[in-house]
Amino acid sequence: MYAIIVTGGKQYKVEVGSEIMVEKLDAEVGANVKFDVLLMADGENVKIGKPVVAGASANAEVLEHGKGKKVIVFKYKPKKDYRKKQGHRQPYTKVKILSIG
Repeated sequence: MYAIIVTGGKQYKVEVGSEIMVEKLDAEVGANVKFDVLLMADGENVKIGKPVVAGASANAEVLEHGKGKKVIVFKYKPKKDYRKKQGHRQPYTKVKILSIG
């Protein structure tokens, strides 16, 4: 069984036991969070929500918070002596899916 959940403006395909990194959540490590389910599917049955599946949610446990790898942003304009170098590390929350239903 798998589901498509939405959080942080992005959609993720999850199964029970899978660990995913989502946009940073306001939750303590070890806390349980619920996500809206857009689609649920097991072997032959598929439920599609309009926009979410009624009464369905994905429960997850927060494992850790952290920052992703550094991305370098370099702005440059030729012949104008303009160079700007900036780094960015996107914060994330790692969660483990406990149940879907």
